[in-house]
Amino acid sequence: MSLLDVMADMGSEEDDEDFDEEAGEAPQKNTNGMNGLDDSSEEEEDDDEDALKAVREGFIIDEDEDEGDEEEDRGQRRKKKKRKTRDRSDEALDEEDLDLIGVDYEPRDTTQSKYKRLKRGHKERPVRSRGVDDIFSDDEEVAEDADEGRRGGRGFDEFADFIEEDQFEDDIEDDREIAQPGVNLITRDLQAAGLDEGAEEDYRAAFGDGTDYDWALELQDAQEAEDVGEGRELQLQDVFEPSQLADRMLTDEDNIIRETDIPERVQLARKPFKPLELTDDEWETRLSAEAEWIVQLMWPKKPLASYFQKPFKKAVRKVLEFLNLEDYEVPFIFNHRKDYLIHAPTDSYDDDDDDGVQPPPDARPERLLIQSELWEVFDLDLKYRALTEKRDALERNYENLKTIDPSISDRVIEDLVHKAVTIEEVQELQDYLHFQYASEMKDLRLMETEVNGTQKRAQNARTFFDRIRASPAYSVVQAIGIRPDDFARKADAPLLNSGFLDDPDKTPEELAETLVNPPEYSTGEQVLKAAKTMYVQELVMSPRFRRLLRQHFYQAGAIDCIRTDKGLRKITEDHPYYEFKYLRRQTFLDLSGRPDLFLKMLKAEAEGLTNVKISLLDHDAFKKTLQSYIVSDNVSESADAWNALRKEVLDTAMSKLESIIATGVKETLRAECEKDLCSRARENYQNRLDQAPFKPQGGELGSTPNVITMSNGTGQRGDAIVWAYVESDGRVLEHGKLVEFRLGNEERGVPDGKDIQPFVDMCRRRKPDVIGISGFSVETRRLYKDVQEIVNKHGLHGPHFEDPDDGMEKEEPLEVTMVNDEVARLYYTSQRASAEYPKLPVLTRYCVGLARYLQNPLAEYVSLGKDIVSIPFVPDQILIPQEKLLERLETAMVDMVNLVGIDLPEAYDDPYLSKLLPYVCGLGPRKAEKLVKAIQANGDEVLARYDLIGVSEHDNRELKAAMGPKVFQNCASFLYIRYDSSEEISDYLDNTRVHPEDYDLARKMVADAMDMDEEDIQQEVAEGGPSAVIRRMVREDATDKIQDLILEDYASEIEKRLGNRKRATLETIRAELAEPFEEIRQGFSNMTADEMFTMLTGETKETLTEGMVVPVTIKRTFSDHIDVKLECGIEGGVSESEFPEGVGSGGMEPRHVFQTHQIVRARVMYLNRKALAAQLSFREDLIRQPARKDLNRVSGEWDEKQEAEDKKAAEREKEVATGRPHRVVNHPLFFSFNSAQAEEYLGTKDPGEVVIRPSSKGLDHLAVTWKISDNSYQHIDVLELGKANEYSLGKQLRVGKHTYSDLDELIVNHVEAMAKKVAEMMRDERFQKGSKETTEQWLKTYCEANPKRFMYAFCSMPRYPGYFWLCYRAGYDAKPGAWPVKVIPNAFELQGHQYPDMTALKNGFKLLFGSKNPMGAQRPVPRR
Repeated sequence: MSLLDVMADMGSEEDDEDFDEEAGEAPQKNTNGMNGLDDSSEEEEDDDEDALKAVREGFIIDEDEDEGDEEEDRGQRRKKKKRKTRDRSDEALDEEDLDLIGVDYEPRDTTQSKYKRLKRGHKERPVRSRGVDDIFSDDEEVAEDADEGRRGGRGFDEFADFIEEDQFEDDIEDDREIAQPGVNLITRDLQAAGLDEGAEEDYRAAFGDGTDYDWALELQDAQEAEDVGEGRELQLQDVFEPSQLADRMLTDEDNIIRETDIPERVQLARKPFKPLELTDDEWETRLSAEAEWIVQLMWPKKPLASYFQKPFKKAVRKVLEFLNLEDYEVPFIFNHRKDYLIHAPTDSYDDDDDDGVQPPPDARPERLLIQSELWEVFDLDLKYRALTEKRDALERNYENLKTIDPSISDRVIEDLVHKAVTIEEVQELQDYLHFQYASEMKDLRLMETEVNGTQKRAQNARTFFDRIRASPAYSVVQAIGIRPDDFARKADAPLLNSGFLDDPDKTPEELAETLVNPPEYSTGEQVLKAAKTMYVQELVMSPRFRRLLRQHFYQAGAIDCIRTDKGLRKITEDHPYYEFKYLRRQTFLDLSGRPDLFLKMLKAEAEGLTNVKISLLDHDAFKKTLQSYIVSDNVSESADAWNALRKEVLDTAMSKLESIIATGVKETLRAECEKDLCSRARENYQNRLDQAPFKPQGGELGSTPNVITMSNGTGQRGDAIVWAYVESDGRVLEHGKLVEFRLGNEERGVPDGKDIQPFVDMCRRRKPDVIGISGFSVETRRLYKDVQEIVNKHGLHGPHFEDPDDGMEKEEPLEVTMVNDEVARLYYTSQRASAEYPKLPVLTRYCVGLARYLQNPLAEYVSLGKDIVSIPFVPDQILIPQEKLLERLETAMVDMVNLVGIDLPEAYDDPYLSKLLPYVCGLGPRKAEKLVKAIQANGDEVLARYDLIGVSEHDNRELKAAMGPKVFQNCASFLYIRYDSSEEISDYLDNTRVHPEDYDLARKMVADAMDMDEEDIQQEVAEGGPSAVIRRMVREDATDKIQDLILEDYASEIEKRLGNRKRATLETIRAELAEPFEEIRQGFSNMTADEMFTMLTGETKETLTEGMVVPVTIKRTFSDHIDVKLECGIEGGVSESEFPEGVGSGGMEPRHVFQTHQIVRARVMYLNRKALAAQLSFREDLIRQPARKDLNRVSGEWDEKQEAEDKKAAEREKEVATGRPHRVVNHPLFFSFNSAQAEEYLGTKDPGEVVIRPSSKGLDHLAVTWKISDNSYQHIDVLELGKANEYSLGKQLRVGKHTYSDLDELIVNHVEAMAKKVAEMMRDERFQKGSKETTEQWLKTYCEANPKRFMYAFCSMPRYPGYFWLCYRAGYDAKPGAWPVKVIPNAFELQGHQYPDMTALKNGFKLLFGSKNPMGAQRPVPRR
């Protein structure tokens, strides 16, 4: 079975017809190429040896073929392989299949081979490796025959009878494939069995006639013949996988995009839509309708006076014309058709409709569309294409439907099809059409399949609702008296569609009884139920009713966020979703400023934490209003019954439709919120792109500086400072590291670090324009300050420049600046950085990225490619789908690249700058690649803009066109070629933003400014070419004369003669003639304090602010203050006034309470984000006050009742889990912990930390757990007295013999008092940190060295927290002993005696020991 190829091709009917009945074999066919493909040309039998060998290698030798001997020549062997005896009746179906269908058969000859070959086997038979003697044999038959002999000579085969007489399909003649070989046999034997023609036809319908796939087989044969044909050129598809071709943009589709003379981004955007082929009149109608549609969407968001609406519509109409008829991209329209985007006071408008309000004559000039809005128009144009395509398909369906039944005339379709303004509305009309005319639409589909030549089984079964329409039950539907569309019309416009509604004489039940029609409807109840179902469905499918309901949802819809059971547990008060966990009745207007809020709601819903429900605020009132339009005004028993029925079906339809409409509204809101958030991200990205390279003092804006960048990385102790010097051309000329780079102190005699002077020498040698600093920690700011001090101390200066005020040459101290590293962080560990600088250390690559950012921010952002979405431009950016975000960010990059322009000769072959080319207007990655290859084909030379379309104006060079005229029109002005006065071919205008279409206008302006007449112009042009006049102006340095021209006269003359508006274009020409491609970006953006704070700490205003309690590390302790360090690296201080109670000011010294590197909790009192410093407090009363978020909830919008119920339910759940009532005590240290949980919580806290928790002894007890030391906790039982109720806190709290009035007094006077005594004990010189056994061993060792001395020591008693052992040994010969010491508030208790401090305790011990040992006077004196 392993030789059977399930992928073999199926046979064709033609092969059956060519079968020779008499000879029992098929006529031979000549083949050529691999796998025996048919060839129409006759092949000579004496093919050369190599060709026959190649043919033979494509076949598998028959295993049982015994007709030829081993000496038979290869040509005859090949022909014999093609001769096969095929008996269709024997090989079509096996015995089991024939027996299954009841056909008689004769047993096969068991001597036939069990295994046959397939004609086209995709799995080749493994070839046996040759032996040593055969390795150089030319005759491959040796191996084949050997293999054949091995198979034939096999002995006992345990599977010999496993397959009984089965013949494989490959016994069929090669030219006949293995498709359905048994159809003729089945047909013949079925007829022989006595089946009639009807039964035979059923079998044919089920199994086909064997020719269904002939067309596919023929195509496959033709394709394979083409693939292996002789002389065929090697294609990319033969070498690369399709995915590789797609990644490299080398597919056929990519080539079409590359060669089509339409901007690449435009092609890709319009790819899903059909090309528009319209007449001029049709275009006029379409563009006007589209402009109206777009204005309705955009105008409400425009902050313009109402009288600008008509100019705005005209501007949109013109932009659509540019996009659709001219195929212009947005940057071209914005830069070269800007006159159509501005309203000028002289503009006039044809007031076709009387209600059009025109701007007053004295209205100031107003920009009607900004560049980002042009992109919005572009997007809306695509959406309009999708809308019209779907609408046109609907109209075609409707017209085709009328061809089937000319009587069809549907008012709903005809009235609403052109009023549909969203795809959703068109789809509803399409659904209505399929519902209302279900049977006709099936007939239409069947007709279309027949016309298209495809067979499809007829679908005669009627739908459920078709059956009701054709049944008597539909009479009840008609008796309701008002059609759903009429009802929707009446509800939408009551005054225009008022009418009288009549009621039948019979009630609905009585009418239904008269329509009983067994077996379809056996009772009137069934009839009535079917009628109700039908009318409900008609209401649900009514496009006009859906439209009405959707409009009301947008007007009166509200959003409720309902937490799920999972959300109840997961969304705690510190969870980011808690801000909307109980949010209710949020209108759509409330979300206008918070798109992220709704997107977070949907994200929480996707995670199963909430349900976002959209409902109507006035649901009941709206339903009551709708009911008034569907009921009659009649007063009778019958009228009441019919009105009740009408209300019932309306309510049912409303409940169904509300969920459908709400789902659609939710998705629309999601899209709008994503769009809004995308727009904010794009705006912020645009601001970051809109910055020129760093400009040193006196430098030229737009020039590239020489840069030194430095970084100390994470700033850990011992880390070296890495630096790199990057030349203005991007080359890394020098780099290194600095280890000892701290400034000394002359007053203390501390010298400067030894690496400072080499750094100063390098700066003087390289003369950088700026030093950039950045890093990953707060230590970077210290480096920044150190470098500034070094620059000032050693007199390092920046480049010389001329003071514009007095003309004197000056120099300023070398600038040191902090650099935004968001791009460098992504670059320095990337594969691109490794490929560009494989020998540089990783941190040096980071410095290179910083330098590049200073030199060319735009190119650095471009180089990130799709990784740009990794940079957060707005909070919660992750809520936007990445593809949508990337698409919007790309438009900002396109705008900025075209604003700056590209020096084409310099950039096209530069690996770094060439990445900007795909963002040029009209281009894209494919067309940019084509542009580069064309320039290379033209000798790596581009002398003029017209070279790009293969036109050489000044000589007869043969040039390869890099693009077509339309793409050139889009991109020409954004690709500039620097002007070279020494080259006659060089055109000054090619170095400006002036478009080639305006070159003649620019030349005319220059000629007028130079006061040249026609003869002078002609003479200059004859001598120097078309731009000779401009060359003369530049040569004479007379560009200032262009400022004297009155451009209004030029503009009015051009508009009068040519009909083109050029006022703004003339301003551009004048500015460019004066200063070509002037840098018009904003200056380099220095980091703000907040940006620097976030970059160096990783914290934001939300994650670290005043009032928060944070862990800090003790750095140094002083008597009046303590230096600490936050986890984020910020250094802070704790003044004496913020010490905890009992520390400082006459109490314990800070160094006795806090040790270096100890981690404690502190409250942030003041945070200086600019200086990266903080003031904190250790006061317990402040630390216990948790910082809570102010959610700014509006009254009535937060379900406080549900919140309280959830909290109570959580408490009850804990009660069940713990087996005891759950208490809540209003105290910051109260937690619903058991003893184990309390110890776990305190495990990371400092000694002395306290947890108050419920007690297992009942509701009149509390438990207080406090940390004595690591892994040692004491649990104190507190008895409550004077309780108002079982859940309230007692008025008196008793711990043993001590009584307190409240919890704070208990903590301070009991727990903290004991904690101080424990600390005093553990700081004593006699305290041993080990166990009792360890302490006794220490005493033994001491007494061995001092046999006559008495020694004692204290140690912990882990088994009894709060107790300590006082271990002693009265000399080496005495037995060791131990007395327990109990810690009580403000004292130690030993043998029933209390001692206030350790000194008293020690003295008391000596007295007690002496009194208990009468011979104590003769014993050694205990050591102090």
